[in-house]
Amino acid sequence: MIRLLHRWPGLAALLLVVLLALSGAALSVFPAADRLTAPQAEQGLSVAELASRVAAQHPGVEQIKRSPSGRFTAYWFNGDVAEAATIDPATGKAVASADPNPVQRWLTNFHRSLFLDDGGRIVMALGAVAMLLLSVSGMVLVARRAGGWRRWFSGLKGPLAGRLHVEVARIAVAGLMLSSVTALYMTASTFGLTPEAPAALAAPAQVSGETGAAVGQIDFLQGVPASSLRQLSFPAADDPADVFTLATSDGEGFIDQGNGALLAWQKSSGWQRLSETIYMLHTGQGAAALGLILGLLALGVPLMAATGTLVWLAGRRGRPRIQHNSPLASAETVILVGSEGGSTWGFAATLHKALREAGQQVHAAALAQFDADRLHQARHVIILAATYGNGDEPASARGFLAKLAALDTPPAATLAVLGFGDSSFPSFCGYARTIATLAAAKGWGQLLDMATVDRQSPQDFARWGSDLGTMLGLPLDLVHQPVAPPALALTLVSRRDHGAEVQAPSAILRFSLPKVALWQRLTGRGFGAFVAGDLLGVIPEGSSVPRFYSLASGAADGFIEIVVRRQPGGLCSGQLTALEPGQTVQAFLRPNPAFRPAGGAAPLILIGAGSGIGPLAGFIRANRAARPIHLFFGMRHQASDFLYGEELTQWHGEGRLTRLVTAASRGRRPHYVQDALRAEAAEVLALVKQGARIMVCGGRDMAAGVSEALAQILAPAGLTPALLRAEGRYAEDVY
Repeated sequence: MIRLLHRWPGLAALLLVVLLALSGAALSVFPAADRLTAPQAEQGLSVAELASRVAAQHPGVEQIKRSPSGRFTAYWFNGDVAEAATIDPATGKAVASADPNPVQRWLTNFHRSLFLDDGGRIVMALGAVAMLLLSVSGMVLVARRAGGWRRWFSGLKGPLAGRLHVEVARIAVAGLMLSSVTALYMTASTFGLTPEAPAALAAPAQVSGETGAAVGQIDFLQGVPASSLRQLSFPAADDPADVFTLATSDGEGFIDQGNGALLAWQKSSGWQRLSETIYMLHTGQGAAALGLILGLLALGVPLMAATGTLVWLAGRRGRPRIQHNSPLASAETVILVGSEGGSTWGFAATLHKALREAGQQVHAAALAQFDADRLHQARHVIILAATYGNGDEPASARGFLAKLAALDTPPAATLAVLGFGDSSFPSFCGYARTIATLAAAKGWGQLLDMATVDRQSPQDFARWGSDLGTMLGLPLDLVHQPVAPPALALTLVSRRDHGAEVQAPSAILRFSLPKVALWQRLTGRGFGAFVAGDLLGVIPEGSSVPRFYSLASGAADGFIEIVVRRQPGGLCSGQLTALEPGQTVQAFLRPNPAFRPAGGAAPLILIGAGSGIGPLAGFIRANRAARPIHLFFGMRHQASDFLYGEELTQWHGEGRLTRLVTAASRGRRPHYVQDALRAEAAEVLALVKQGARIMVCGGRDMAAGVSEALAQILAPAGLTPALLRAEGRYAEDVY
């Protein structure tokens, strides 16, 4: 619900909120400029002395005003000609024109009303309402993503647009809330919707009937600081009934022009002081530094609008449009989808259509939108869940496990969980299994035992659909054809082969970088921006199911490089290792932010074996800042499959690689990479104590052995791989 309250007002009022923010940011500069350029009153200067200096320079002075920025303006008649000027309070002389800045006046009218008078004020007030709603809902969403209010500034993972959106929001949201609340108050005041100000002070009934009191000698004015002045109006010298009118930050009153006596005084009300404070907070008039800060924060709005739109578009591209989606409150069957790349949504659409054609009211939504309190009519809940990384939640499922764990009573609707994954990975359907285990522990009634779909198999899906139909008493025939994601043709430019002598053929394949559209470069999508560790999805001939390979290069390198080991019977690996320069493959990019070196100068411990060297080599290649990197690399035989051997030597000489430790499982002294770690236990532990981040890439058996070795190495310090993982200092990319 909160996400919807954040998304739709933001999209609906996108242009209006951006215009409000940009014009407000521009206006925030003027109070500061006014403060810097206007002559300021010296400390201790009284209104009496100020008025005396101005009257001496301009005998026909009628009024002196002080703006919140401290600029003094005098108005007088020179004969029959009305004149005005900014004055220097030290001398009373005119120093600058009093004409308002035309740019500031134009921006002010635009910001307040879009030049549409009262109708425009209402429109801009609606923009302020939208900004306030976005700020409040955004704060809640940021806290949820960070893991609570106390973790407001904790580290983030995920695509760049989403991370940038949250990072800017963390800093700007308080200022945006202040600006929107004060704007709404000022609009309400304009339309008379705030408490009425006290009645204006009545003109005095009795005066001395005399004239000629020297303004510099009036006792009351001598006790009023010039810094508190709002306005001083002079009486007509030939009218004994006329009086001095004084307004200050404390109140307003009248002074007899004959004897200088205070005739009446009315202190400012609480509402007047509140209104002045709100005006100051919103405009920066009288608080130039605050105005600049708020203006700077307002510049985050266009950036958040752009990144928020990119996140929304990415979400729409990541899921198909499901036709005839019933409202959640009336649905008999609810399909909840946890998907990272979007393919699971395709299966959800097929299931949704089949159930609807069988006469069911069906609602499909992202798993992250789960709300047990809204499952009023649902008899069945079906969860289709992919797994991201090493058993982690996919993008559209963020926060679901926390919601499930918090339930006191499980939903009355029965549950079926279907996992999607690749059985060649160690955490095959790991996230779906976690859901099923937690749901069972909560006592959620089961419609079906958990099942899996391997590599988007239509046959697995159809078999599960038949079982589901039997349990529901419905004829379900789930015919699903996975749709290949949009891909580009990549041309192979070079290859280097290794490992044939030890029956482990591997190849380093380098492809030319395809032409990238300007919008992709600007938004960092597709091949517009990628780094080592991201995933290259290759679609083999005769299949629509992609295989993923970790990149050994980044966009800055000007090429795309992967390391492929030929798997027995492997469709994609067989085609790739047979590829010759000049030939092409269909491929696309998928970000992999969970497997990237964290920023900073802390050491990196990279551990890999075989083709797992790919992304690790990419990290070293990109280490132009010479961050300490220690590489532990395992291979079968150093003479045949020492991948990147020449480059590693070169990178070591350039300072990109601090240390290289190798382990060969065949030869005179066979040992594995985990054995090399144990041999360097003291060094590894010292690096971890310095804050090192550990990154592991390679086969599942190797990763398990590395984890076991590290557990032994870290134990004396009271650390474990699991603890480092929780701190964001241990990452795996295993297969």
